[in-house]
Amino acid sequence: MESIVQNSAPFGRILFLAEDPALIKLQLEGRDLDLSSAGVLRDDISTDEITPMSALAHYDEQLGRYPYTGLRAGGETPIGPDAVRAGKFGVTVGGKRYGKGSSREHSPAAEKLAGIRLVIAESFERLYRQNADNIGLITSTDFGLIARIQKGETIPLEELLAGRQALAAGILGSGGLLRFGRLHMAGLRLARSEPAEPAGAAMADEDASNGRPGPDDAQSGAACRPGHSAGNPPKTLFEKIIARHLLHTEYTRHAQDPGDGVFVRADWRFIHEYYTGMCAHMLHAACGVPAPLLDRESILAFEDHTSYIESSPMHVARGLVPNILRLRQAHRDCVELYGLRSHRTLSEAEAARDDGSNVAGISHAMMSEHYALPGQVVVGTDSHTPHSGALGCAAFGVGTTDMANAFVTGAVRMTLPESILVDLQGRLPAGVTAKDIALELLAQPEIRGGAGIGKVFEFSGEALAQLPTDERATLTNMTAELGGLTGIVAPDQETLRFLRERRGIDFRLEPWMRSDPGARYAAVLRVDCGRLAPMVARPGDPGNGVALDSLAQRVAIDIAYGGSCTAGKREDFDQYYAVLAWGVEQGLRVPESVTLYLQYGTTAVRDYCIGRGYDRVFAAVGARILEPSCGACANCGPGSSERAGQVTVSAINRNFPGRSGPGQVWLASPPTVAASALAGRLVSFDELQRQYRR
Repeated sequence: MESIVQNSAPFGRILFLAEDPALIKLQLEGRDLDLSSAGVLRDDISTDEITPMSALAHYDEQLGRYPYTGLRAGGETPIGPDAVRAGKFGVTVGGKRYGKGSSREHSPAAEKLAGIRLVIAESFERLYRQNADNIGLITSTDFGLIARIQKGETIPLEELLAGRQALAAGILGSGGLLRFGRLHMAGLRLARSEPAEPAGAAMADEDASNGRPGPDDAQSGAACRPGHSAGNPPKTLFEKIIARHLLHTEYTRHAQDPGDGVFVRADWRFIHEYYTGMCAHMLHAACGVPAPLLDRESILAFEDHTSYIESSPMHVARGLVPNILRLRQAHRDCVELYGLRSHRTLSEAEAARDDGSNVAGISHAMMSEHYALPGQVVVGTDSHTPHSGALGCAAFGVGTTDMANAFVTGAVRMTLPESILVDLQGRLPAGVTAKDIALELLAQPEIRGGAGIGKVFEFSGEALAQLPTDERATLTNMTAELGGLTGIVAPDQETLRFLRERRGIDFRLEPWMRSDPGARYAAVLRVDCGRLAPMVARPGDPGNGVALDSLAQRVAIDIAYGGSCTAGKREDFDQYYAVLAWGVEQGLRVPESVTLYLQYGTTAVRDYCIGRGYDRVFAAVGARILEPSCGACANCGPGSSERAGQVTVSAINRNFPGRSGPGQVWLASPPTVAASALAGRLVSFDELQRQYRR
C-alpha cells in the first residue's frame, strides 16, 4: 500500500495556506510550520485561485508550475510559478469549502504535477474532490493526519481513505478513474431490469446524417414509465431521472443511499475548448489514437471561450495569446479527428462576414436552446452545466477525467445526492429578478457555511411559477455557486411554451415528471420573495450579498458588464433594454468614465435583439456590443478589468478574486447593471427612476 511519510520523496513538506501572506512566504523560504503556528487558514479557496485562467493554457506537465499562483492572502498573491515544486511540498492544508467554483480539473492536476500527494481541508467542494479522486490525488478532512505526517509516521492508504464511499476508494486504489474504467467497466448495462428509454427517445424527425436528433427536432418523453408505485418509496424528480439512467457495476451494485457512488448513462455529453486538449491527451495516453468513443453522436463540442482571446486584457498583457491559440487548435484537432458535432462562436471579424447560418453560443445556453429535454441526463465539463435543469433534466458538471472516461465507456460518475427544496413564496416585486433571488440564497449563513455542497436544489413555489424559463435557468445555473450538484425545476406549461416557441417542439409531459408527495429532502429553504429587493454581492465572493438599498455609500464604477451564460439570455436582454430604453427617453447616455459591455449569450439571442430593434437603443446609450461568447466572466474577453483600482458591476455568476481581472467586481442583476451604467455608480433601476421623478 502507498503511504505518506514526511520529508521522504515524493511527499515532502506541508504547505499551510494561511490568511496571513507573511506565513506563506516563510514556508516558501524554507521554514516548516505546524497547525498551531500556521494561524488562520484560508476558507473558500477557489479553483480560480489554485489555477487562474492564465494557467489553463497548459494541460500537461507544465501545469505543475502553477498551483496556487492566484491565491489571495491579505490582498497579496504570495505564491509564484514553480514555488510549490521548489519548496518540495507534498501536502497542502486549507480551510472550509476548498476548491469551490469552476469544474477545472487543471487545479488538482496542477497540485499533483507539482508534487502534492495529499490535500487536507475542513470541507471540499464536490467537483474539486471528485476531480482529485479521478486523477489519484488523495483528499482528507482529518486534521489529525498533520501531526502524524510531521512525525514521519507511515499512514496506510486504507486509513487515508477511511470513511470514503466504496467507489471513491476503488478509484483511488486503482490509481485514478481511467485505470479503474479499464479494470471494472466493461459491458455496462442499465441497472433497471426493464430499462425505460430516456425522455426524448421518441422523435418526429431525425438528422439524416447520423440518425440522432438534430438541434431543433421534435421529441417526446412518452417512452418513460412512471416511477412511483405502491412498491417504491416516494422520490424526487431528480431521483426518478437518475433511476432511469443508472448503470450496474460491481462497485455500485448496492448503492442506493445519499453519499453512495454510482455511474449513469448520459443523454448528452459536452465539452468546451479549455478542456478538450486535456481530455484528448488523457484518452490517447490511456487508449491510443484514435480512442474508441462510445455513441459519438451524443457528444457535443463547443468553442465558446476563445473568440475574444486576442482582445482579452489579461491574455494580451501577459503574452498568453499564442498559448491559448494552441489550446484552441487542440480542440479543433480533436473535433476533426473524431467527427464530433461542433458549435463555434465567431470573432468580431468572422461575425462581420457571417451570412447568419452559424448557430453558436455559450455551451450552457446552447444546450437549453437546442438539445436538453425534460427527463434527460446532461453532463458537461463546466460547473454551470446545471443551467439546463430549468427544463426539468438532471444536468451537472464533471471534470476532464470524468468526461474522458464517459467518452469511451458511456458512464458518468456521480455521488447520489440529497436534495434541498427551495420554496419561493409570494410574488416578486417589480424590478426584482431571478439573479436577486440567487444572491439572496447565496447570502444565507447555512449556504455560506457549505450546507448546499453536493446537494440538488429543487426550485418550486408561487414565485417560481411566475418565472419564464430563461429566469429559471439563472437559478439552476447558479446552483454552482450554492455549492450544489445541480438545480432542477419540474417541467410545466411554461416549459412546454419555451420548447414550442423557441425550438418548435411539441413535448408531452408525463405524470412521473414531478417529485412525489412525501419525497425526502435534506432541508427546505423558504424565501418570501415578496420582501426581496434588488441585491448586489460585494467583491470577493458571490456569497457576499446585501440588499442594494442597505448600502449607505454607493461606489463609483468604471465598467458595467452584461453577459455570460447566467445573464446573456433573451429575458436578460429584455431587462437591459427596458432600462436603457428608459434612459434614452430621459436623454441619458453612459458617462465617459464608464464602459458598458453587452455580450449576447447565443446567436439566437443576438438575432432576437436585432429583430426587436434593441441594438439601436444599445448604440444610442453608447454600449459596446460583443458577439456571442464567454468573455469577461472567465477573464477571456473585453469587460475584464485591467487595473486593481477599477470597479466593475457585472451580471456574471461569480466574483472570486482575479476571476474578471485585478479590479473589484460587484455582482448584480441585469437591470441593476444597466441602471448603474447610466448613473456611473451602483444603483437599482427603481432608484434611478425615482431620482428623475423628483
